[in-house]
Amino acid sequence: MCYVVAMRLHISLGDDLVKQLDERVGQRRRSAYIGETLRRALDEERRWDDIEAGIGAFAGREHEWDDDPVAWVHAQRFGDPSRVG
Repeated sequence: MCYVVAMRLHISLGDDLVKQLDERVGQRRRSAYIGETLRRALDEERRWDDIEAGIGAFAGREHEWDDDPVAWVHAQRFGDPSRVG
């Protein structure tokens, strides 16, 4: 059995934001909605951190198509006479 331990936080939100939140999910679902939204936002930020950390990890000239991508694609499409399509 898995138990979820929840921690209470005090968060201040503007009246307009709370009104929009209640219209979307209702007063009784505020915490769940905020928690799920925050979880998604943090996951997205972690993914962007990973993407940004990987920038520059590969040299720019490591592929056979780097010199002329159009010619490479053409050769892939038409280089094999037995290929259909």
